[in-house]
Amino acid sequence: MKVFDNTTKRIFLASWVSINQAETSDDKVTQLNRSISKPYWDILQPLRQRLENIQVRDRQLAHRLCKLIPSQCPFERDVKLFGKTLFHIPPMCKLNPLYEEVVGLRFRALCYLADECGEDVSQYC
Repeated sequence: MKVFDNTTKRIFLASWVSINQAETSDDKVTQLNRSISKPYWDILQPLRQRLENIQVRDRQLAHRLCKLIPSQCPFERDVKLFGKTLFHIPPMCKLNPLYEEVVGLRFRALCYLADECGEDVSQYC
């Protein structure tokens, strides 16, 4: 049996196009432009930049970062009673506003240990 015998021969692409431009009101367009151009100030931006600017150039710092920052969310759990799963607590790390920066810092530390120092990082995975 060949895979291409069971695949779709034709692919249809569809999109929504507004033909009648009179339906869109100028008020809605100007409101949209105002909301987009509104200045947005992020209170955590200085902390994000500080985390992004940390350069891992020390073996001890890299080891410390890999030990402190967990590879998986420590809050994710399956609550079991007598071997039966009652409910699942989902990972809450994505709710952390600095999640991406912290995970990136851990990744840079792992890369430094593996690439520059030639160490085995499987203990941190």
